[in-house]
Amino acid sequence: MVTEKIQEHQNTEVDVSDFEYKPKVAFDIVKRIFDFFVSFICIILLAIPFAIISLIIVIDDRKAGPIFVQKRVGKNGKLFKMYKFRTMCADAEKKLAELQAMNEMDGPVFKIENDPRITKIGKFLRASNIDELPQILNIFLGDMSFVGPRPALPREVEQYRPSDKLRQLVVPGLTCYWQVVKNRNSVSFDEWMELDRKYIMERNVWIDIKLIFKTFFFLFKKSGC
Repeated sequence: MVTEKIQEHQNTEVDVSDFEYKPKVAFDIVKRIFDFFVSFICIILLAIPFAIISLIIVIDDRKAGPIFVQKRVGKNGKLFKMYKFRTMCADAEKKLAELQAMNEMDGPVFKIENDPRITKIGKFLRASNIDELPQILNIFLGDMSFVGPRPALPREVEQYRPSDKLRQLVVPGLTCYWQVVKNRNSVSFDEWMELDRKYIMERNVWIDIKLIFKTFFFLFKKSGC
């Protein structure tokens, strides 16, 4: 039902009258070329590590496959299948309703620090952000970019305010300002949306490069390397 509502509004124009949004055609072309070639190289280099991680996930929990596929909302409200390494038990989506009261985030987003649905290997994959790496395939396909607002769930977008819909004007990304904030789950929904609006208004090649390097630094620091 939520999916149908999102599809109905895919062509709905986003009201950006309160924001100084400017399309950046040249930047978008350069960004797509970079995303395509770099993601292609990453897919080749990470093929064997991905196979090993997939095997470990299946050994840890054999009730489901190693890749979790979930519908997300991309640019202009387009739905696409986002890929992640599975970090939760096989029936995680069914258990979500039971955990709603424990939600630690405000707004339409659901997050809890010690989610009981997360598997043993899943905790490590999440702590290191390795679980997000299969999204490199989404980047190669053009559904995502290396840098951009994180792609939202249809049920979240359904609850968006007009100002939140601004993030649908650009291709969603693997990393963003919010992604490199320390203790990001403690950031309020409004602050998160403000960080996304900041990126959308100011985006350029230099900001993308800085965010990519900052993400690598953040991950190494987080893992103690």
